[in-house]
Amino acid sequence: MGYKLGFIGCGNMGGALLQAALGVVTPADIAVSEKNEQLLSDICDKYGCSSEDSVTIAEECEYIFLGVKPQVMPLVCDEISDTLKERKTPFTLVSMAAGLSIEKLQDYLGSDFPIIRIMPNTAVQVGEGMILYTTSKNVTDAAVSKFLAIMLCAGRFDEIDERLIDAASALSGCGPAYAYIFMEALADGAVSCGLPRQQALTYAAQTLMGSAKMVLETGDHPGLLKDKVCSPGGTTIAGVRALEENGFRGAAMDAVIGAYERTLELGK
Repeated sequence: MGYKLGFIGCGNMGGALLQAALGVVTPADIAVSEKNEQLLSDICDKYGCSSEDSVTIAEECEYIFLGVKPQVMPLVCDEISDTLKERKTPFTLVSMAAGLSIEKLQDYLGSDFPIIRIMPNTAVQVGEGMILYTTSKNVTDAAVSKFLAIMLCAGRFDEIDERLIDAASALSGCGPAYAYIFMEALADGAVSCGLPRQQALTYAAQTLMGSAKMVLETGDHPGLLKDKVCSPGGTTIAGVRALEENGFRGAAMDAVIGAYERTLELGK
């Protein structure tokens, strides 16, 4: 059949990556294996891709996305390892499992298969993801280049040393949840001041998006950009003081550290 991409497990993150891939490849290029039959049916109906079992995906796909939870990964690896060992055509495994190193995945598989380890976030669904990646030594430059080309519509990619990927994903992988909480809180504050809910949410979302774009496109430090908004004795510095008095920075730091520590636990 010649599938380019196969997804073994296709939950929220797998589904977001699948949707991004469809900006480059066709539904005929994608096969999905998913234990949740209703979810599998919904995905195939929505995107027009094919339903296959994990062994078929291991036999036929060029890039095999392992989209299952870390605790399920040993079972999936056991299902497909013999098939992968018999492959005569090139393939690359793509893991998005939090806390599972390339070395541990290769132990589960019983062979040093080529692996691209990625840590994406859910914004890949709208083409604005932050995707960290690292590779095993036997992944070719050509395989990486083709993978990045296929996932072009997912967002920004950055290659990172594997020893740093868990810390980085505690920020970028978990960060959307923190951003959504902040966005909702900003909107709640505006609603309490009399602004209609939908307008408040729109203004909060656009404000965060624009602020992020300022940091990325100007290269200026966030502290400098913050200072430019805070006029002496003005309204913004009064709001900043309220954030500082309520431990905003410390809470944000603790969120990243807590996520990182949990990631280390999952990898044990």
